Amino acid sequence: MDLQRSASICSGGIDDMVHIFSFQTKIRVAGLIFLILFMAGCGSVQPRWVVRTTSTLFSSSSNSTGLEGEVVALFTPLASTSSRGDEAVLSLYLAESIKKIAPTWKIMDEQQTIALINRHGLAEEYTCLRQGVDQSHVLNRELLQKIGKSIEARYVLQPRLAYISQTMTDRLDAPVTPFVILQTRSAVMRLSLQLWDTISGEPVWSSAAESVVVGETASLEPMFIKDAARAAFGGMLVDLLTKKTSSEYSRLNHFLDSLIQEKNK
Repeated sequence: MDLQRSASICSGGIDDMVHIFSFQTKIRVAGLIFLILFMAGCGSVQPRWVVRTTSTLFSSSSNSTGLEGEVVALFTPLASTSSRGDEAVLSLYLAESIKKIAPTWKIMDEQQTIALINRHGLAEEYTCLRQGVDQSHVLNRELLQKIGKSIEARYVLQPRLAYISQTMTDRLDAPVTPFVILQTRSAVMRLSLQLWDTISGEPVWSSAAESVVVGETASLEPMFIKDAARAAFGGMLVDLLTKKTSSEYSRLNHFLDSLIQEKNK
């Protein structure tokens, strides 16, 4: 009798363990299916973004609409010591933003600007000009006039990267699986932009912006810095065209939001 009871207890314990393992397996499978469905349905959700800007008014004797008839050259972006290297592609995003927001401007992109400067044998002057503005935030008047006259550009835009960061925070895990279903991913960027007159050697407009882009995602992609950069440049350029000195832009601004979404497709 004792042996039968022991056998019955052992059999019941094994059945319970098999049931438990079977239940865990089902949960894992269900979690994996949920993960796949979630990634298929929610992986392309557009991020939320906000930009705050502080800008000056256009201080030239003519108003900002005069830019449409003049060549505006883009200088190579500058960066703070902690952000060196991250500024490399900012001029591309700036050029793209200008073409969308101010399509009538005569823009000379960074590659064209550098090519013309080198063609005229002004590489040393350009290096000296950049070293000076990096230390004093002032473009040397004589060097600026010489370069502007040689490349036939009335104005130059000087972008500067002050801060950049990316973060990822887990929000939701699949049940009893090692998978992360949902993450909050964000990018923060602080940029400034100055417009200089190459004839007078004066800054005629400047702006600073902080942009934040946040998204809930199940994909493996980070929150790209390009979205934060385009949002910031877009906000500053709209300030220039609309003569604003302090603004906040978000997805409620359908014009800017459509530009950012277009880049994400």
